[in-house]
This record gives sequence, C-alpha cells and structure tokens, in this order.
Amino acid sequence: MKWLVSLVGAGLVMITLRDLFHTLWHPTRHGGLSRLVMTALWRLARRFRARRRVVGLVGPLAMVTVVSMWAVTVILGWAIVYWPHMPGAFTFSPGSEAAQEPALLDSVYLSLVTVATLGLGDIAPAESWLRLVSPLEALVGFALLTATVSWVLEIYPALTRRRVLAIRLALLRDSDPTTQQIDCTAGALLLDSLATEVVRVRIDFTQYAEAYYFHDGEDHSSLAALVGYADALARRGQAARRPEVRLAGDLLAGALKDFAAILDQRFLHTGGTPTEVFAAYADDHGRSRAQP
Repeated sequence: MKWLVSLVGAGLVMITLRDLFHTLWHPTRHGGLSRLVMTALWRLARRFRARRRVVGLVGPLAMVTVVSMWAVTVILGWAIVYWPHMPGAFTFSPGSEAAQEPALLDSVYLSLVTVATLGLGDIAPAESWLRLVSPLEALVGFALLTATVSWVLEIYPALTRRRVLAIRLALLRDSDPTTQQIDCTAGALLLDSLATEVVRVRIDFTQYAEAYYFHDGEDHSSLAALVGYADALARRGQAARRPEVRLAGDLLAGALKDFAAILDQRFLHTGGTPTEVFAAYADDHGRSRAQP
C-alpha cells in the first residue's frame, strides 16, 4: 500500500513534467493542462466583458497561474512519494520537533524546501532509494526555475514581433497606397517583407501558443485589428501589372492563408475562409477589423 501511494505521487510529478515539456520545449505542441488554464482565463475575461485594462492582464496572469500550478503539483507529488515512508525512512536533526508533527505536514515541508533547493537539513532521507530521489527533486526544482525564466525571455520577443508588424500595417493603412503606387520594385519589396513578417508571427503562434492570450493594447498595435489590411494589400499586389509585384502579392496572400489556418486550427475553430478567420480573430480580441 505504501508503494502504491508513492506511485500516485510519482504519477503527478510525471504529468507535470510532461505538460512542462510540451509547453516549453516541444516546438509544435502545447501542454494540455497549461492550455486548459490559459483558455479558461481568456474565456472568463471575455464572458464577463472585462475592461481592456483587465483583459491585458490575462496573458501574464495565465503564465503565473501555469507556473504556480506546475510548482504546486510537483511539490505535492513528491510529498505524496515521501508521505508513506515518513518518519521511519528519514532522520531528523537533534532537537528538531519535526518528528512530532503529522507525517503529511513533514512530507510537504521536505518537498517544499527540496524543490526550492534550500536543503535546510533538519529532515534527511535515510533509506538508499530516498537518498537518490531527494536530489532528483532538487534537480527538477532547478529545471522548473530555469524553464520559467526562459519562457518569459522567449515570449516577449514574440509579442514584440507581432506588435511591430501591427504598427507597420497601421502606418501603411494611414498612407493607404493604391495599386498603382504598389506596382513598382519598391512595392514588391514591401509586400515581400510583409510576407516574411507574417511568416515569423505564424511561427511564433506555433511555438509560443500562449502568445495568443496576450492583449496588444491600442488598435494601432493590435494585429487582430489590422491583419485584414494586410489581406487588402496582398490583393492589390496580385492585381498589379509588374510580374514581380504580382509574385510578392501571391507570397503575402499565401503567408496570410497559412497564418489563418494556424489561427483556426489552434484557437478559433471556425472552419471558415481566411477572411472569416481574421474576422473571428478580431472579434475574439475585442477588435473591429481595419477596413481596406
């Protein structure tokens, strides 16, 4: 029975590590538990029509919630591993009153200080297998801390790339170039560079799906509000006379179609055309689409 309880704790730890792996280190997957948490917070904010300032906190709050969930599950999982063997399989420092406390409390305490890599030493494993497991927990705790820092450092550059593309589209919308103005070498280079930026954002949504749940502030920096104008520019490029401009327009249209497919497959699930997907994207972020 003791080993069965310990196996339950080990199972909790493995579920957490699997979720962490697919969220942070698998380039095309997203962890099931973390995805559920982020989606639930996003839908909750939309259902109650929270103010924009509150909606802007959903992304950071979701990341904090997911990291806290990982940490709590790892701590509880290892505590359950220790629990059936406490206190008989452990040694206590002289004068410590820990042995007089409930076994579950001691197990949670030991797991907490171990995963935090504090190692206070007032409770130490005595049996050989526990002496191997305890340092392994400290290693997992250090890996969790490192992964959290890496996650933050990776997600914000992705948000910056998305917002830069949105601001660039906003500036183009304000200047509103005609088909004749785009029908030149500079126009072809413009459309080609936009296609490259759209592909980068598409990859960001694939590798960092949690970026979807970050609000972009004002409309001029929101890709959800401005991606429709990129579609209009692609159509103008496709209608140009110069072959290089038409090619660049086709590239941008293809990049937008691929981007819409990723949005629909991973987040929106409309099954519609790219135009319908972009409209749903704008609506999901509380935006009105930029008119061509």
